[in-house]
Amino acid sequence: MKRRLLLVSNSTLHGSGYLDHCQQHISSFFGKNVKRVLFVPYALHDRNAYTKTARNKFKSLGYEVDGIHEAADPVEAVRQAEGIFIGGGNTFRLLKSLYDNNVVTEIRKRVMEDGVPYMGSSAGTNVATISISTTNDMPIVFPPTFNAIGLVPFNINPHYLDPDPNSRHMGETREQRITQYHEEPNTPCVLGLREGSLLLVEGNKATLLGTTKARLFTSGKPSVEYDPGSDLSFLLTDAH
Repeated sequence: MKRRLLLVSNSTLHGSGYLDHCQQHISSFFGKNVKRVLFVPYALHDRNAYTKTARNKFKSLGYEVDGIHEAADPVEAVRQAEGIFIGGGNTFRLLKSLYDNNVVTEIRKRVMEDGVPYMGSSAGTNVATISISTTNDMPIVFPPTFNAIGLVPFNINPHYLDPDPNSRHMGETREQRITQYHEEPNTPCVLGLREGSLLLVEGNKATLLGTTKARLFTSGKPSVEYDPGSDLSFLLTDAH
């Protein structure tokens, strides 16, 4: 399998600028063979402003950026892409736009069969998984399905937050919400990516990168913590 994925929890880390915390990983991920990256800004309303932000950042790393919304034919833009980056924002808006523009199947094909590198951040990480059921976002629009691109056989919860023992907030914790998800039948495991963490997938190998731990939730089992550098390749077997 040719897939190469860089799945980032968050685009901006407290105290730093847009993608600053992972820019070295981005450079090594896309490498020198990729010259242009196709940016998908569908998760935010102002696509032009969002693309400008991404374009400026990637230019500083030596890459040109094409906004998919700027193309006359989005499907053809995916077919011609050297690399793909789907940014964060509202996951429901993002997935609906991906289906509206008929690019879900084409992105999956380019990544899984052609080996085109795929980077996602936050919502862009959510849509790389089985479904968007473990996003943190409000359903402001209704996509035709919660089924996502399916580049990995599990779900991710970006921006995973640990309970604050000093908080007076009485709503559910993130852990409780993921537990509720696992009360439904046939739900895959969920990798909670804290801010500052990212997952690198190369073929059938998955490695946790970044500066923070990740927490894995599996239905009917205790959750498990993993340190940066951990080999998470076992998540890529459908049987897990």
